[in-house]
Amino acid sequence: MVVVRPWGGNARDSFFIEPYLAVGVSGSPILGGEGGGIWALPGCVVGVFDTPLRRCGNLDPVVGIIAIYASRKVVNVRAIIPVAGFGSRMRPHTHTQPKVLLQVAGKPMLDHIIDDLEAAGVDGVTLVVGYLGDRIEQHVRKHYSHLTLNFVRQDEMLGLGHAIAICKEIHKDDDRLLIILGDTIVKADFKQMFGLGESALAVKEVDDPRRFGTVELKEKSNQITGLLEKAENPPTNLAIVGVYLLNDPALLFKALDYIIEKNIVTKGEIQLTDALSWMLEQGHRMLSFSIDAWLDCGKPETLLDTNRRLLETMEQPNLDALRKAYPSSIIVPPVSIAKGCEIENSIVGPYVSMRHNVRIQNSILKDCTIGKEAVLEMVNLHDSMIGEAAAVQGVRGSISVGDHTHIDAK
Repeated sequence: MVVVRPWGGNARDSFFIEPYLAVGVSGSPILGGEGGGIWALPGCVVGVFDTPLRRCGNLDPVVGIIAIYASRKVVNVRAIIPVAGFGSRMRPHTHTQPKVLLQVAGKPMLDHIIDDLEAAGVDGVTLVVGYLGDRIEQHVRKHYSHLTLNFVRQDEMLGLGHAIAICKEIHKDDDRLLIILGDTIVKADFKQMFGLGESALAVKEVDDPRRFGTVELKEKSNQITGLLEKAENPPTNLAIVGVYLLNDPALLFKALDYIIEKNIVTKGEIQLTDALSWMLEQGHRMLSFSIDAWLDCGKPETLLDTNRRLLETMEQPNLDALRKAYPSSIIVPPVSIAKGCEIENSIVGPYVSMRHNVRIQNSILKDCTIGKEAVLEMVNLHDSMIGEAAAVQGVRGSISVGDHTHIDAK
């Protein structure tokens, strides 16, 4: 934020100009003189001028900083979300559902990602789809039709770098490009990240960095000098979390073209990190950006942990309202209960999220995700995932049940 104070004025007279283009009434950006305005870009220091500057029309000349009207120069950030994987670690649920549409804390994991990006100002999303891609496209078009949407099909799983490369014709001319993985929910100040003005990779401190790709930093700086993949002795404990902001998409796609042409592969796949490393070698600056939370949804146990952590951050319904809605039951927050659910003679919570039109009778549930229209009777479940329209009776313990599955253990 640039604060501009008129000559001899006080705080009430200050202009507050966001770090974008400040356009004068003449429409031509200048540094001083009559009419016009200034460029107020990130990092600029705007001085105080004592030259009389004239507004348009019959307004009197003013002495002080430029008589301007601020308008934002729009610098678009568009996103690519790769979601083409099979989700084999999430079976049986991914036999019938794309992994990114599995619900966590009351809505599909993909919706958590897109909602956060939209709130930060991202207005266009490309989804790289594959397995059950038509289901993903149908869902996103239904719920996010107000965004600019593109869908690109990745028929062969040739790596993350390949998934991005096939989006070249859509994104090669973008101002800035955000790449974010579709099976990880990242909580971060994306607006702050976009405001850095340079390419940036999101990172998170981890206890054992040997298990992850990590960044190498310039001494006493957050400037990235190298990318390491599961190094034995990594120089930092900053893991790469799968969020990449590139302020030169054309150079990114040039890098991807290069590693594909030279057949540079890692572990048999075309890797995005190899392209990013090539960009660093060409002198492209990248910064590390620390995030608040890195929530994995790739396995049942990590999805349930993410469900717990997200529910803890969500606003909870009033307890009196819950008692009124479900008078024969006890609801223990935090929970997420969608519309149309029936709960009778049961204890639900903590950490239970259920979609629409679920029916619960004579049961005890905690740490569970429950798909829409599921029916649970006389069960005592914890750490469980229940699919859509599943029917489970008389089961105790922890289970993972896919869509339209019926289990009767009474």
